[in-house]
Amino acid sequence: MSLVVSSNLVLLLANFETLLYCLVSTDTCSWFCADLDMCVIHSKAVDTTVDVLGWLAFASWSISFYPQVYKNWKRKSVVGLSFDFLAYNMLGWICYSAFNFSLLWIDVIRSQYYTVYPHGVINVQLSDFAFSFHALILTAITIVQCFLYERGGQKPSAVCRLIVGLFLCGMILLLIVTASCCMTWFQYVSIFSYVKLAVTLFKYSPQVYVNFKNKSTEAVSIYQFLLDLTGGALSLLQMSLIAYNYDDWRTFIGDFTKFGLAALSILYDLIFIVQHYVLYRGHSYSRLLGEGERECFGFN
Repeated sequence: MSLVVSSNLVLLLANFETLLYCLVSTDTCSWFCADLDMCVIHSKAVDTTVDVLGWLAFASWSISFYPQVYKNWKRKSVVGLSFDFLAYNMLGWICYSAFNFSLLWIDVIRSQYYTVYPHGVINVQLSDFAFSFHALILTAITIVQCFLYERGGQKPSAVCRLIVGLFLCGMILLLIVTASCCMTWFQYVSIFSYVKLAVTLFKYSPQVYVNFKNKSTEAVSIYQFLLDLTGGALSLLQMSLIAYNYDDWRTFIGDFTKFGLAALSILYDLIFIVQHYVLYRGHSYSRLLGEGERECFGFN
């Protein structure tokens, strides 16, 4: 009995000594964090700032959807609003909401994440899921408006329908592969995030082109892009502070989608801002969509 008590005491003292050493040794701390599922941060204030930035980005991004919904309602028209852009947006937000939900609340996927990044921290916050799901709902509302208001004969192009169809078929095929244990569920939901990132690479292009052909940004609300730009900048700052506070810059790789989405959004936001305030300042539509746009986007 005495031997057992002594052994337990020795183990307790050893762990306590390791914990004390964590205060001055980053390497030992990383090892200890991995074994005991705990992490040491540089500053509690920075950790609080990260939460605040996340919700500010969420608020800015979320509010950015309302000006377009309001503008469509006020004009009683969606002429000049690219339907391809809306279709890609819907696909992207479905995928990104599923990805965020999985990393936040599905234990098996979280466990597989830590297997890949044993000393990492999941960079998905509650605000990320709240934003992506809210964006999904507002995009759906905007699509409903396209059925209710004047649309000038617009519809998604054949190219858009093909791309969305291929993405959906690919995800169904990969679901079957994952269910057959040929890949992990974390790998599967990661593909959802890459789909969102891939869609973001080109989803804005149809709207940029429609603005260019009409020499006007009348159909889109500039406040949407100003707020989106603010949200993207706040998101990048949040990710930087998380990486610094946990001394883990690999989180940019662990959630590269979040970084990529913010960076790409900022790039396209700047393009729209230049179109609105510089190239087509004060221009309004002199006509509905012409044959050139219909031909380019597959409108009939």
